[in-house]
Amino acid sequence: MADDLYRLTASEVAAKVRSGQVTIEEYARSLLSRIEARDPVVKAWAYLDPERVMAEARRLDQVPLEERGPLHGVAIGVKDVIFTKDMPTQFNSPLYTDNAPHVDAASIIILRQAGALLVGKTTTTEFAATTRGPATTNPHDPSRTPGGSSAGSGAAVADFQCAVALGTQTGGSMIRPGSFNGVYAFKPTWGAVSREGQKLYSLTFDTLGVFARGVADLELMAHVFALEDDDDDDDDDEAGVGPPAKTTTGFQVQGARFAVCKTMVWPHAGPGTVGALQRAVELLRAQGANVEEISFPESLADLPKWHATVLDAEGRAAFLPEYRAGKDKIAHLLIGHVENRGRTSRAEHLKALDSIAAARPVVDAMLSKYAAVLVPSVPDEAPEGIEWTGNAAFNVIWTALHTPVVNVPGFKGGLGMPVGVSLVAPRYRDRHLLKVSKKVGEIFEAEGGWKPSN
Repeated sequence: MADDLYRLTASEVAAKVRSGQVTIEEYARSLLSRIEARDPVVKAWAYLDPERVMAEARRLDQVPLEERGPLHGVAIGVKDVIFTKDMPTQFNSPLYTDNAPHVDAASIIILRQAGALLVGKTTTTEFAATTRGPATTNPHDPSRTPGGSSAGSGAAVADFQCAVALGTQTGGSMIRPGSFNGVYAFKPTWGAVSREGQKLYSLTFDTLGVFARGVADLELMAHVFALEDDDDDDDDDEAGVGPPAKTTTGFQVQGARFAVCKTMVWPHAGPGTVGALQRAVELLRAQGANVEEISFPESLADLPKWHATVLDAEGRAAFLPEYRAGKDKIAHLLIGHVENRGRTSRAEHLKALDSIAAARPVVDAMLSKYAAVLVPSVPDEAPEGIEWTGNAAFNVIWTALHTPVVNVPGFKGGLGMPVGVSLVAPRYRDRHLLKVSKKVGEIFEAEGGWKPSN
């Protein structure tokens, strides 16, 4: 029914629009009805103009079939730290209220060329840099946080307000909302997707990522962004322009070799994550996979500390413009960065940078022995209240290491809220990781114990 079109995944929308079963105007109208009904509770949008959305939907419907891209008509939310020429980019900061730079980020140019229907700008914590949440609530329990900093993107996808959404991660801003909202979240290899035209907190860590309700949609987005492994079979003549190539080689869980790594921050794990990781291992073994436990070498025990040192140092430069323009209008955390209240020396910064750089090939080699490695996504279920977006302890390690990560939903904690488990792989093994995540996700979603009620 036309009223239920909002529930379609990106892949389903693209197929139905391509075959003429659905018009983009019909699809957009269904989405806007869903948003109108749910936005008073979820509050996922920092900017949304229904008239603009409908006008764009009608324009897309008029594009000749031979000129349509792989995302033609697919509804996408955009985190409000990414520039969009036809919508303001406000960073959840009073310094940038109604800020409209009239320029598209590189990622947005790519999405527009692929035919995407950009719905609006999703909420974020201030500059995607603090843990103080916006007004957005968790769609499965409005008394709880959807996570951050990509709060609105995770919540909007989980609540069927858009098919996919862009987010960014400096610490845990993709994976944490993915887990808290019960959706897939994909943080690609650092540098694999252009960051030109988005607010940066850390040159060394910031990564653009994608939220979706299924791995097929993550694969579609990876195709559009031309993510390729060295042995990738998605070998169109012009990368990311036409429909994705059919996969010729499949991954099977039976007989595959996995590992589980609790990491050096395992003491942060609560009962929800302890149970989810244990159940994940049980399910994979029941499907015939080999799963062993591995640990980081003791020499890398300070990875979380090194991440914090680099972030503090790079925040000094990142927020100096806002500090100079209006110190009284930015968060104390950001003032602390600029004023170097943590007393991070240049020598400490360099040591942390060099230590992380040396760790990356070591960890790549560790991960390369397995189809993927299971790691915690979050300490536990989404915390109560929306003022604090949660703890990124389990995410900063992989952000620092630049590895691709996928949060896979399917489990639940003691309070009935979703808890995800992440899969990681070596750098630039993004497409491989998505293939593994698709098969693993089918198992976890079917047997993990959590089903969305919306």
